[in-house]
Amino acid sequence: MTGPQFQLSEEQAMLVRMARDFAADKIIPVAAEYDEQSKFPGDIFEQARQLGIVNMLIPEEYGGVGASCFEEALVSEELGYGCTGISTSLGVNSLAALPILLAGSEAQKAYWLGERVGDMGNICAYGVTEANAGSNVAGIETRADKNGAAYTLNGSKTFITNASHAHFYTIFAKTDPGAGHRGMTCFIVDRDSPGLSVGKKFDKLGQRASDTAEIVFENVEVPAENVVGKPGQGFYIAMQVFDHSRPGVAAAACGLQRRALDECVQYAAEREAFGKAIYQHQAVGHKIAEMAIHYEASRLLTWQAAWQVDAGIFNPRTPAYAKAFAADMATKTAVDAVQVFGGYGFMKEYPVEKLLRDVKIFQIYEGTSEIQRNIIVRELFQSR
Repeated sequence: MTGPQFQLSEEQAMLVRMARDFAADKIIPVAAEYDEQSKFPGDIFEQARQLGIVNMLIPEEYGGVGASCFEEALVSEELGYGCTGISTSLGVNSLAALPILLAGSEAQKAYWLGERVGDMGNICAYGVTEANAGSNVAGIETRADKNGAAYTLNGSKTFITNASHAHFYTIFAKTDPGAGHRGMTCFIVDRDSPGLSVGKKFDKLGQRASDTAEIVFENVEVPAENVVGKPGQGFYIAMQVFDHSRPGVAAAACGLQRRALDECVQYAAEREAFGKAIYQHQAVGHKIAEMAIHYEASRLLTWQAAWQVDAGIFNPRTPAYAKAFAADMATKTAVDAVQVFGGYGFMKEYPVEKLLRDVKIFQIYEGTSEIQRNIIVRELFQSR
């Protein structure tokens, strides 16, 4: 593979245009309505699936697109520009498929990805987080006890995206609680399994078009053939998943940044104060210049992280750089965008109010900004 390129290929540019048009035509016109009603974008999901901008990381032989991590990041930015709540709903299939892609058997890939996701159009969800185990992945308490040719699953997962609509889940549970992080195993769990229930979805501050709910397991029987990888490999699979998924999350944060920047440029050119457009006042103009700087820097870090995944270079520091910086700068940009709009920025009539509510979760999910810094510190000092 050649080194990083700053000019997209013709195919990549076409992919960006397709995703950008989809966001403009299908997402932006309904984003406020879906946010207000906390409505899951099932119809948009199906249109995006038909177009080939969901299931992007799943290879073509299993019914997906077979895109690279970099190409998925390009699409994630465009969808995030439209609405990060809707884009989160569209992107979780790739996240939930990653454990199977990275460590699953050919039979698992053929059935769960090829038949269920590809042929049947199934939605899937990813379950690690628990009420008492968020940043501390190794601290999960959900148990999976071996019972002959199956495992019995007991426990719960919380803050699970698309939980209410998923047809199956990739779930992490402890098979050997005394072994610490080496006692965690990944399972594929069918939604229709007896004893599995999905709780009421959470009422959220932002990204309200994204369904988030709890999953409860009460003596749920999972066949041993649904173990992904080997028993005890779950923690390592989860860490690999993060390296692959964080560039896409960072890209969505870039999309939100670009949306805020565009809204501010348009508003600041039209709005006048003291006899001139407000961007001509340095206090406002410099805010917008900073937004542009932070967006460009965030996107370059994101592209680097995605390119490294595609090149087979797995250094956790790079996706941590991208995710932490893009999330933090998106949050700052959204706050500053409301300030540029002044009192109007506080009103739902203008789009920056929603951007501010949507952005905060980027500093929390897929590893908090604090955890990203812990990863960076660990990687900087572990070789000393």
